[in-house]
Amino acid sequence: MSYCLGIKTQDGLVMASDSRTSAGDQVNVTQKMHLFETPGERVFTLLNSGSLSLSQSVITLLRLDFNAGRGLAEAPTMYDAARVVGETIRRVSDLDREYLERDGLKFNVHMLLGGQIKEESGELFPPELYLVYPQGNPIRATSDTPYIQIGENKYGRPILDRGIRYGQTSSEEAVKYALISIDSTMRSNSTVGPPIDLLVYDKDTLKLDGHRRMHANDPDLIAVHKQWDMALRKAVQELPVIKFGDSVVSDR
Repeated sequence: MSYCLGIKTQDGLVMASDSRTSAGDQVNVTQKMHLFETPGERVFTLLNSGSLSLSQSVITLLRLDFNAGRGLAEAPTMYDAARVVGETIRRVSDLDREYLERDGLKFNVHMLLGGQIKEESGELFPPELYLVYPQGNPIRATSDTPYIQIGENKYGRPILDRGIRYGQTSSEEAVKYALISIDSTMRSNSTVGPPIDLLVYDKDTLKLDGHRRMHANDPDLIAVHKQWDMALRKAVQELPVIKFGDSVVSDR
């Protein structure tokens, strides 16, 4: 299982992913964050969930094309870049879907794409965040829904729903929400786990220099876990007493 998320802010993008995989005895930990960069021209971050073999095939084909100046390397807009990812998923589908489904296996691969591209005129499109489905079609994060999750998303969603507000949530705050969301998921689902890959992209810089990998013993990750637990308990204690008729529930 996987859990990955992307958050779009006015400052740029925050992307985060776990590294646990259920590929069996062959692989226990694998990186799900992949960076594509032409400094000063275009930057992309791809997160993947679903079948490890399918994800690796998609990333390999995208990387080969990018290094050859094709695909993501020449997409004129972020929407076109999302379509490139979708077309590559379909290429892998053409190769593998028939054989997977013949053996009762589902073609399952989801991609989160975040990035920014400079126009030929020198103007900058704003950073964008897309989810690309197994069928190859994308959807875009908006100011109304500025974050997208893939994988095991139910445990980490409530904190994002309550906290993330486009235009109000800074990238610094979004990083904290992302870590709390992942921590909550790891607490409730043992198939999601560290290392945690975290990336903060500052808009218009066209450089991916804000990447960090946090292992289980990372002091900041431990601090987030402990302080969030304590803050939740404190908040519950400070909630109004719940009354039942003329009585209240007391501690016994």
